[in-house]
Amino acid sequence: MSFCDSAFSSFRLRHIHWAGAALLALLAGCATRTPERHAPGVSEVRADLRRLLPAQLSDRDGWARDIAVAFASQGLDASQSNLCAVLATTGQESSFRADPAVPGLPDIARREVERRRQAMHVPAFLVNAALNVKSPTGRTYKQRLDTVRTEKQLSEIFEDLIGMVPMGRQLFGGLNPVRTGGPMQVSVAFAQAHAQDYPYAVEDSIRREVFTRRGGMYFGIAHLLGYPANYDSVLYRFGDFNAGWYASRNAAFQAAVSRLSGIELALDGDLLIRGTADPSSTERAVRAVRRRLDIDDARIRPALEKGDTLEFEETRLYRRVFELADKDAGRRLPRAVLPGIELESPKITRKLTTAWFANRVYDRWKRCMAR
Repeated sequence: MSFCDSAFSSFRLRHIHWAGAALLALLAGCATRTPERHAPGVSEVRADLRRLLPAQLSDRDGWARDIAVAFASQGLDASQSNLCAVLATTGQESSFRADPAVPGLPDIARREVERRRQAMHVPAFLVNAALNVKSPTGRTYKQRLDTVRTEKQLSEIFEDLIGMVPMGRQLFGGLNPVRTGGPMQVSVAFAQAHAQDYPYAVEDSIRREVFTRRGGMYFGIAHLLGYPANYDSVLYRFGDFNAGWYASRNAAFQAAVSRLSGIELALDGDLLIRGTADPSSTERAVRAVRRRLDIDDARIRPALEKGDTLEFEETRLYRRVFELADKDAGRRLPRAVLPGIELESPKITRKLTTAWFANRVYDRWKRCMAR
């Protein structure tokens, strides 16, 4: 006998003198009880992905498996919206290629190595001497560099170089020009910082895992979905994927601060200058209106330091800025805007922005949702 059946029987036998309204309330409670939400298993997620993945994609089962494992191991909601967000980002970043070829990569690599050499004040003759060392493949590193086609190959050249030449790590540790990779073009540094629960055995290094399909998708999905956010549209996650966690929320905060202070700010989502105690433009603008905000000067920077967490929204600074900015505007201002950042990368040959990227991915997401 079910809970509702037993409850009704008990009611009828022992409390028949109660009013009919009580009976109706009990029956209504039984009728409207809903079962617990079913969390789809890996096999169900894989079936959803096979339906959503591009029809012409080779090894669709392999892609579906690696994505499903990433969702399951990270405890992420495998809703169609989230699955489509991952597929849209991957389609935009690499057209579903785990290690996409980059046109003109040898020239790009040489320019970037020279830029890094100068920034690190490494003598040119040391770099040239290292590149002319014969590598384990029998060719010199320079010869390998001249024919490189993918970021994985390029990264491996420099990792081999760093490990082979004397004092390679000390002299050339920062020369590897590859900072992102894999099918979602995720940051190697991000992957290394979030590898504690990586579900696969690491055969070489997390850097090399990024250039595999399974590793690139795992860390890319973590970067896209692995943090809580109060956005009313997935569009802003796409902005964050390009500009950093909470960049879209922080850009909206900067817009509100700019309205209150009259100081024009770059809406880039960066509330502080990391690694220094020097105040950022945003911090200076906040301090300019601290009396109007009724916030002690000593509380401003600690609040801004929470800008890469959800808890920033619980600070008095965040609440007061929007409270006054909403009042000043006569309406509720947006709590998220796409960061106004011009994209910079040795691979980019035309003017692109974070907003351009986010809207391109959003268009792909909408087409996926329509399927």
